[in-house]
Amino acid sequence: MNFPKPLHISEIARIIGAEIKGNKEASATGLNELHVVRDGDVTFVDHPKYYEKVLNSEASVVIINKETDSPKNKTLLIHPAPFDAFNQLILKFRPFQHAEETISSSARIGKNTFIQPGAFIGNHVIIGDNCIIHSNASIYDHTVIGNNVIIQANSVIGGDGYYFQKREHGYVKFESCGRTIIEDHVEIGSNCSIDRGVTADTIIGKGTKMDNQCQVGHDTRIGKNCLIGSFAAIAGVTIIEDDVILWARVSVNKDITIKKSAVLLATTGADKTLEGGKVYMGAPAIEVRQYWKQYVALKELPELIKKLK
Repeated sequence: MNFPKPLHISEIARIIGAEIKGNKEASATGLNELHVVRDGDVTFVDHPKYYEKVLNSEASVVIINKETDSPKNKTLLIHPAPFDAFNQLILKFRPFQHAEETISSSARIGKNTFIQPGAFIGNHVIIGDNCIIHSNASIYDHTVIGNNVIIQANSVIGGDGYYFQKREHGYVKFESCGRTIIEDHVEIGSNCSIDRGVTADTIIGKGTKMDNQCQVGHDTRIGKNCLIGSFAAIAGVTIIEDDVILWARVSVNKDITIKKSAVLLATTGADKTLEGGKVYMGAPAIEVRQYWKQYVALKELPELIKKLK
């Protein structure tokens, strides 16, 4: 997420109550998690396992709960609870904005686009030309929809990411400030849920078609011209490259890549990155020829056991 304008480090420190270490004249342009962090961003780290990785990242400002030397070209903000401080910045610069109308006056809707009765269009939404948004679809704040897009009834576009940090007393929500971007010529079936990015964007690529009751997690990027079958569940921070086909009830784990032109047959479960141009089946997913060989061998196992007795 970008700030409305560059923010001086002293202002950031004041908001969260942190001590500045390093360049006290620095400024920041936005907020991002480690996996999408850019030069100019504020990020955070609160676990020793990730200290080195974050301190050597592209981030310009790091909120950290450890006194340490400030790396070159970085400013540290020392705070006892970096996760909470980061959430505080999100809520400061992208707070929840309650709706006052079914179609927000701040939304921009293109030519020849039809919004069916009962649909909700949130604040600062952008919808292109020649789109159809069917009844009871909910398009949450800051969503961007391209041209020639169809969204069927009851789908939710841009809901919060499913991201929580465990504490002794329960779970603390990682507030979402990213967007959902739906590119041109996408079709989304009924009862689908596409979560926005936590700090960056969830993207559905041009020409992709989704069946009914699909789930796409936060910060996931789906490529161009993909087919996503009904009940598919795609976790967050996942990459689905161009021309991939996921048939019904496929599940895809977080932080992995399904590479270009891969096909996952119905009920497949992908728990690791899969090479492109191949057909997969099973849970965990393996190439379909290997799957059928194993299946045939398994059917023969009872007879083999009888012979060995």
